[in-house]
Amino acid sequence: MLLSARRVGPTGKVYGLDMTDDMLALARDNQRKAGATNVEFLKGDIEEMPLPDGSVDIVISNCVINLATNKDRVLGEAFRVLNSGGRFAVSDIIARGPVPTELRHDVESWAGCIAGALEESEYRAKLERAGFRGIDVEPCRVYEADAMSEGAAGCGGDQDGCSHSDGMFASAFIRAIKPAA
Repeated sequence: MLLSARRVGPTGKVYGLDMTDDMLALARDNQRKAGATNVEFLKGDIEEMPLPDGSVDIVISNCVINLATNKDRVLGEAFRVLNSGGRFAVSDIIARGPVPTELRHDVESWAGCIAGALEESEYRAKLERAGFRGIDVEPCRVYEADAMSEGAAGCGGDQDGCSHSDGMFASAFIRAIKPAA
């Protein structure tokens, strides 16, 4: 958020959202150290953002949506808070095929951000259902089993547990637009 504060300049406003007091305290401490006066940190959940309808120009996120259990709600909330013509620009982990059931139910895989990953087509469909247009999903790094075993995308360091998912997960830039009214 502090990098975004620089980009929007002194007349812009940036909101940071977190659900834990500890992370909010850390963010506010970093904000104070950076001297960023155009940032406001809010306590809340991405499935129910504490912002008014049509109140922001862009929604950004870095590998958080895959941690949410109700992604339709998250994407609906992102759509709701965006202004007409607003942009959705996140990085997230995507699946490049069906995620095995054992990974979907593995706590370490959730912590490693892969258990909740959506397939690219599913991500696109959910964005469309939320109302977004101009959807682009751009994979930027495919995770091989050896990288995943080192913690790059989960699996808790278990090489054998990751081998069946070799190349199955990727980091991606996901972009979309809320159509102008």
